[in-house]
Amino acid sequence: MQAGQFARRVTVARPGWVTPTGERGVRLLGPLVRRLFRPTCVGFEHLPAGPYLLVANHSAGMGVAEILSIVTCWHQAFGTGRPLAGFALPLGFVVWPLSWVHRQIGTIPSTYPAAFAALAQGVPILVFPGGDHESLTPIWHRAQVDFGGRIGFLKIARQSQVPVVPLAIAGGPLTSPILLRSRLLATLLVVPRLMGLKRWGISLLGLLGAGLLAAVVPWSAWLALAIFLWLGSPFPFLPLFPATIRMVISPPLPPPASDATDADLQFARVALERRMEALLTRFVGGE
Repeated sequence: MQAGQFARRVTVARPGWVTPTGERGVRLLGPLVRRLFRPTCVGFEHLPAGPYLLVANHSAGMGVAEILSIVTCWHQAFGTGRPLAGFALPLGFVVWPLSWVHRQIGTIPSTYPAAFAALAQGVPILVFPGGDHESLTPIWHRAQVDFGGRIGFLKIARQSQVPVVPLAIAGGPLTSPILLRSRLLATLLVVPRLMGLKRWGISLLGLLGAGLLAAVVPWSAWLALAIFLWLGSPFPFLPLFPATIRMVISPPLPPPASDATDADLQFARVALERRMEALLTRFVGGE
């Protein structure tokens, strides 16, 4: 399926916590999220009135604790009155039950047509530009913001002429520590490649789970298959530890000039990464 088909099929929704199903989910999970991750977010006053890109750093594989913390804080600040769409892998919109989940939580495919459609409707977009590269960063590099050289989000901001709003998030890596990031691993485990991912990682939970399987299942081809499927699944990236999630929203940056070159966008990306790292240190206190 082509990117344009995704844009035509997907209706840009208000955020999931605005829909009846999503709001019930927030009310159900909110107390647990607040207990486990104690999320705080400052700087909501910096959000522009119109469409924009809310650009955040990403960690812990799937970033479950970070995403739940953003949803919880957003709902606490705005209730059901302010829309926000989140980027997600396009594959999830054609595979059930992920397609149903995306309809409930107001996400859109991470494609240019879907982004332009959302922004044209006045809906801001939450973007994690680092994707699988940054989310699988080993925990000892957790103070870095690294989008892996990706500038697609800046191309979107350039064409739609919308501001870029930095959102720095600290604490996420501690919830599901990543020990290894590898392109080869994504190929060897097969499933990540089928999901459209170029990188995969080994988390602490993944290692502990594989060790537990080896301890309780007799050594055989079935054990090897069980460990293979476990390590290639998303489950090892679920939160393992509670940790405080702190977030800060910085004043918006103007959109790139309409005639900005890719070299200009790369320069802007590096400056944004350094700015977000400074936010983590200055306002969020690292962790």
